[in-house]
Amino acid sequence: MSVQVAAPAVELKELGGPRDKGAAAPSRPAEPGLLPAPGLGVAGAPCPLPAPAGEREAAAPGPGCGAERPPVSGCPGLPAAGLPPGAAKVPQASAMKRSDPHHPQHRHRDGGDGGGAGREALVSPDGTVTEAPRTVKKIQFADQKQEFNKRPTKIGRRSLSRSISQSSTDSYSSAASYTDSSDDETSPRDKQQKNSKGSSDFCVKNIKQAEFGRREIEIAEQEMPALMALRKRAQGEKPLAGAKIVGCTHITAQTAVLMETLGALGAQCRWAACNIYSTLNEVAAALAESGFPVFAWKGESEDDFWWCIDRCVNVEGWQPNMILDDGGDLTHWIYKKYPNMFKKIKGIVEESVTGVHRLYQLSKAGKLCVPAMNVNDSVTKQKFDNLYCCRESILDGLKRTTDMMFGGKQVVVCGYGEVGKGCCAALKAMGSIVYVTEIDPICALQACMDGFRLVKLNEVIRQVDIVITCTGNKNVVTREHLDRMKNSCIVCNMGHSNTEIDVASLRTPELTWERVRSQVDHVIWPDGKRIVLLAEGRLLNLSCSTVPTFVLSITATTQALALIELYNAPEGRYKQDVYLLPKKMDEYVASLHLPTFDAHLTELTDEQAKYLGLNKNGPFKPNYYRY
Repeated sequence: MSVQVAAPAVELKELGGPRDKGAAAPSRPAEPGLLPAPGLGVAGAPCPLPAPAGEREAAAPGPGCGAERPPVSGCPGLPAAGLPPGAAKVPQASAMKRSDPHHPQHRHRDGGDGGGAGREALVSPDGTVTEAPRTVKKIQFADQKQEFNKRPTKIGRRSLSRSISQSSTDSYSSAASYTDSSDDETSPRDKQQKNSKGSSDFCVKNIKQAEFGRREIEIAEQEMPALMALRKRAQGEKPLAGAKIVGCTHITAQTAVLMETLGALGAQCRWAACNIYSTLNEVAAALAESGFPVFAWKGESEDDFWWCIDRCVNVEGWQPNMILDDGGDLTHWIYKKYPNMFKKIKGIVEESVTGVHRLYQLSKAGKLCVPAMNVNDSVTKQKFDNLYCCRESILDGLKRTTDMMFGGKQVVVCGYGEVGKGCCAALKAMGSIVYVTEIDPICALQACMDGFRLVKLNEVIRQVDIVITCTGNKNVVTREHLDRMKNSCIVCNMGHSNTEIDVASLRTPELTWERVRSQVDHVIWPDGKRIVLLAEGRLLNLSCSTVPTFVLSITATTQALALIELYNAPEGRYKQDVYLLPKKMDEYVASLHLPTFDAHLTELTDEQAKYLGLNKNGPFKPNYYRY
């Protein structure tokens, strides 16, 4: 009977006579009902010590089933090696074995029947022919001295036993799967790279990662139905033909789908990153390989950040006429360095709280010289990207960086806007005790009605386990707050800019910074107290993890439509001011995503539309409606 022993790996020894080491192991056809249960050894004896995966792979038998498996230590329940007690040693009589294949006693080892299988005839010196005793098979460990804790040094590309120094710098998130494991420390600015077409008009970490990035982009396309629908509808017409868009956003697989959609709509694009930690290097490489001038990599310095933006804008023979910004840094740089460019720029599309705030400041001061579209406050951005996206990604970012458990933890969330609402809802669902700080009495009342305790940060700073900022403001968490925090308190930011936590105040000689892993630092006080700072106070979800693609499809479609609207608007429709996306476009973006859920909208009858004073095709809500 051929029995596969799950583990540990062993070799079968014949105790009835010698056998060549290279010979195939004897086996018989399996008999129904006689196979042991998985994980059992001989006679169903439990074997709790499985061989390591790498050893099982290394020991996969080749032709014939007698390939040796790597040795391991003993396993309870299996018979020990050697002969049964009192068994006599079989004479070494192989030279006198009868070799006549027609002899009734002779059978092929693998083809023997149930009675005489494995038996041989022995000829004694006096000529007497006797039957050899039945071969006794025992399971014998090849090396009893093998240490059980040995492991192969590598499985594939990764080592099973990671050194402390390596695990401190590697990121285990999928977002950094190709970016942190094998790249050297050479700055991309010092590398000479070209894509397959010979172009060098880009600056990414490693152009050779393009193939991996292309796969990520293809995965993202499956969850971005609206952008893919826009591409199909634009096959005949190119609403952005002639548009030269300079962009500064997070460079992720989702952004890549947006950029390639803009290209399909007829636009030329140049791109930089709006955050030094959120770029996916492999995606940036894939875009560069496709011909997009991309200047970004994960872990840029401040100098690198502005250098990349400048390389996007300041290029001979190319003048942007549209801006897509996230945070306002690109717009600020052009105003500061190249103000004359605004003579040919038709409009700005901005999607963050911080960037929109800057635009309103420019407008109020009379310095906004082109129309701007406030995408952040469109319904499809506020209610989906800010709320639902953060509701899922806050937990992802915290889990990946700290491996923490949320149940019973005390958390204070600063700000109860849409981002704060999403964070609080997720943490409450996981069993955390959530406090909220807020300056707006309306948002504060919403927090109370949702079951959260409204407090001032000073009141709970000594007792909370996690502090999360979601305000878009500056100095929300000050050095005084940081000094009073309990040991091992986790501090992070879900707002766009790194101004909410006073990180600069922590860079003093008396405090020690200790890098734990990618995007995780311990800041240690002289008395030994430490806090856990995530992403150096920058945007947690995009710096330390990823965000749901489907939600970003909604935001990206809104951005694309805003660019189309501003670029094609007749002169005079939009003044030098900040505008919201028209309600009709908000509804259109939402309708493009409904088929994913097999959702069916109800249609108004003519009588109902007349009664409500609405067009049957929308818009269905006035601009002042609060969703």
